[in-house]
Amino acid sequence: MLVQDREDGVSKSPKGPKPIRERSSIPLSRTPNRFNGAKNLDFSTWVSENLYKILTILLLISTIAIFFYLRSAAGDTTTLLCLQSTQTHSIRPEFPKINWNNIPAILDKSTPYANFRSEKWVVVSVSDYPSDSLRKLGRIKGWQVLAVGNSKTPKDWNLKGTIFLSLEMQAKLGFRVVDYLPYDSYVRKTVGYLFAIQHGAKKILDVDDRGDVIDDDIGKHFDVELIGEDARQEVILQYSHDNPNRTVVNPYIHFGQRSVWPRGLPLENVGEIGHEEFYTEIFGGKQLIQQGISNGLPDVDSVFYFTRKAGFEAFDIRFDEHAPKVALPQGMMVPVNSFNTLFHSSAFWGLMLPVSVSTMASDVLRGYWTQRLLWEIGGYVVVYPPTIHRYDRIEGYPFSEEKDLHVNVGRLTKFLVAWRSSKHRLFEKILELSYAMAEEGFWTVQDVKFTAAWLQDLLAVGYMQPRLMSLELDRPRASIGHGDRKEFVPQKLPSVHLGVEEIGTVNYEIANLIKWRKNFGNVVLIIFCSGPVERTALEWRLLYGRIFKTVIILSDQKNVDLAVEKGNLDYMYRYAPKIFDRYTSAEGFLFLQDDTILNYWNLLQADKSKLWIANKVSKSWHAVPVANKSDWFVKQADVVKKVVATMPVHLQVNYKESMKSDEALTICSSEIFYIPRRFVSDFVDLVNLVGNLDMHHKVAMPMFFTAMDSPQNFDSVLNSMIYKKKPPGNLTTFYSAEAPAIHPWKVSSEQEFIKLIRVMAAGDPLLMELV
Repeated sequence: MLVQDREDGVSKSPKGPKPIRERSSIPLSRTPNRFNGAKNLDFSTWVSENLYKILTILLLISTIAIFFYLRSAAGDTTTLLCLQSTQTHSIRPEFPKINWNNIPAILDKSTPYANFRSEKWVVVSVSDYPSDSLRKLGRIKGWQVLAVGNSKTPKDWNLKGTIFLSLEMQAKLGFRVVDYLPYDSYVRKTVGYLFAIQHGAKKILDVDDRGDVIDDDIGKHFDVELIGEDARQEVILQYSHDNPNRTVVNPYIHFGQRSVWPRGLPLENVGEIGHEEFYTEIFGGKQLIQQGISNGLPDVDSVFYFTRKAGFEAFDIRFDEHAPKVALPQGMMVPVNSFNTLFHSSAFWGLMLPVSVSTMASDVLRGYWTQRLLWEIGGYVVVYPPTIHRYDRIEGYPFSEEKDLHVNVGRLTKFLVAWRSSKHRLFEKILELSYAMAEEGFWTVQDVKFTAAWLQDLLAVGYMQPRLMSLELDRPRASIGHGDRKEFVPQKLPSVHLGVEEIGTVNYEIANLIKWRKNFGNVVLIIFCSGPVERTALEWRLLYGRIFKTVIILSDQKNVDLAVEKGNLDYMYRYAPKIFDRYTSAEGFLFLQDDTILNYWNLLQADKSKLWIANKVSKSWHAVPVANKSDWFVKQADVVKKVVATMPVHLQVNYKESMKSDEALTICSSEIFYIPRRFVSDFVDLVNLVGNLDMHHKVAMPMFFTAMDSPQNFDSVLNSMIYKKKPPGNLTTFYSAEAPAIHPWKVSSEQEFIKLIRVMAAGDPLLMELV
């Protein structure tokens, strides 16, 4: 982590005296007149006269020997750089003096955004015209994107809805940190952080401009709210503190990629690929820094990037999106980057990007520095499942830009864990640690001054420093009892190792089962059972519980012993909001009636972020002219008109664009449909709009779906289902393992269930183990 010029750190061999043969090694027999005979034979006299020459030669030989010893001991320049570090320790920077009670406020008087306020900000550095990923970021509701320019940014950079800070605008903001920032680097984001805080930020998402937020939903995995009604209020898995000597971990193992390591992980830890023996738990609410995992091109260092590639193929590495988020206890750290990280306001002081280190080391050093200080206020870092997809542009960062990462980052983590401060305010501790890191050679005195400027700017824009809490590291750790141990075995996903895919030898059927469970493991299946639940409820759970995270069974009659909940098929939609509330982390909800069979293996290609319904199956979804129909149709059509009239603008516009005429009533039998997480709030709003109005489920579903989204955006997976009004005489010939679903199919006894299993085994051979 040494920041001096590497060329200056390697000592050049001093020029010794000219070779002896040019000075005093002329044979004595050829110079008979220069010395008398007695003097030639007096060795002691010769030594005394040439003593300084002998000492010079010995010094030269010793210097060369030490140089080659260090080279052979280290195998690279690491040992030499460590000598540099020792030299650096003797250089004591001047400790900044700050009058914390006399820092004048800095107001925005130079930009058009002086009166603009927003609580949620996305801060990104831009060196080129807006990328597609950045445009998508700008369309995420509720988040204000702030683009920070540098000397490489085009002068005419512009993106609608995005605030852009050019170099000229940055210079006029009045921040002290501007004087220390390089013109051509992404670390100018530091100005952006201050600007966001000045304009009301409570959350800041730190990203780069080549990542797509998964499902365009920042809150899908991140805990955007830590307090209040929208907070998840859940217990979080935590790495065990059982080994006090373990100061850093590779989080990629937890999320299924054991042979991939993040940028900033000490290289001596790369070979540690075993999963955790056990975890502990911690209450949520203080995860002030949230590090997201990136699919596609995760945050890896240049060593990984240039040694694990097969030719010029782009990396497309996937992590387990269903693995639980995991927290870091005090005393243990993880690499934190600036590509995909959410900071809450109590950790805003930790956004500062160091300026005296190499480009790709800045955010990693920041992350370790911040984690240590985070313990002082009782906060912690949590690593989350994939939150973005970053695209590999086939242009890895050169090793030179990471040079301050690979020297002694392991020493840094041990130093930080051991560091203590007796200061009584957080900002004083922050400045003291920055000074100590300069003394140790992890960065230079420039970053000590930069830290002082940063802290003063924070106070000047109205930031309130958090209160200190007692450090858990200084208290005896409680022993971890058997009941406190939580198990989680990570998946071992296909990975990249020396250009070769790492795939286990799993037989075909088991591999398929794993694949299906991975795809639907976080989807809740809701079955309405019209038949006798005492004969079929357990069988349905046995069949579909192998694949889906949770199977909920509704029926006309409640059965506590079989965990069957009471429902009414005619108004099934009314029960959905309560189920949504119970499974807030579910990816989606699949509704199924028990007279329809689901061939889950044919749903792998379906987009789980879209709505699914059989809107192209004419016998299931069809429009009925209201004229000359019974009162039931007329009343249902009137109810639809009433609800549509009260819809919010986006729902009403969608509905009216899809339903060109109000003279017909659209009906869907709705034996099977799917609602992804991103449409849950719209669905709940529609249920509330219907309220106590007497709207039938078959009428409600097509109205809900067309209001939530245009039919042309529905996933077409269910449009190829086999659908009949009445079951044929021979169900065996009616069934097809190639269809996504089959309707109708009657199962009212164990014998009928066994028949179903045998025909479904054509698509899932392991089902035969059930019979």
